[in-house]
Amino acid sequence: MSRVVVIVEGQTEESFVKGPLAEALWQHQVYLTPIVLGVPGHKGGRPNYARVQKDLLRQLKQDATAYCSTMIDLYGLGQGFPGTPPPRQLTNIQKVEHIERAIKDDICDRIPDFRPDLRLIPYLSLHEYEGLLFSDPDAFAQALTQPGLAVGFHKVRNGFPTPEDINDRPETAPSKRVLTAYSAYRKVIEGTLAARAVGIEKMRQECQHFRSWLEHLEALPDL
Repeated sequence: MSRVVVIVEGQTEESFVKGPLAEALWQHQVYLTPIVLGVPGHKGGRPNYARVQKDLLRQLKQDATAYCSTMIDLYGLGQGFPGTPPPRQLTNIQKVEHIERAIKDDICDRIPDFRPDLRLIPYLSLHEYEGLLFSDPDAFAQALTQPGLAVGFHKVRNGFPTPEDINDRPETAPSKRVLTAYSAYRKVIEGTLAARAVGIEKMRQECQHFRSWLEHLEALPDL
């Protein structure tokens, strides 16, 4: 059995990790526990690196029998993250992997005795959690009980090579596209319902960076 604490950006990611993602990993004997970034009363929101680094260091130090990962959106990433801004010539996946490696390098330099080289698995969502939901536009629309949205969701999805490539400008990030089409969208509740409807396997098929993270988690050895 492998335990993984996942430091998440907010309640939406917490619900996703605790529900659909954890359920998909049980069969691999991998058990996830989400922890919302920050301190009581100041959780969630756009994270700067000082907050993320503090939580990563604390978690890795206090439980040496667990792995530690993250689920934070690349879109709207806060200040101070190592590796930012990434070189412009890189692909989207190369950019996010560049930042993830820099995070790991920073933590490894700070607490090498706690084995972050083995235990730390940084993951940034490309570009935002809602991008995963565009893996199946029909299921996404049905989960919102708004099947008529499927046509527009397909148009968004088909405008990009993969759901993870849906761009990250303030007006066109995945969640902003959803809210433009459906202003009543409730991110935590409906975002989780939609994730269940779309399914982890469909996300795996459509989203390369998410698939790499999932496969890494599935293959974790016992500590």
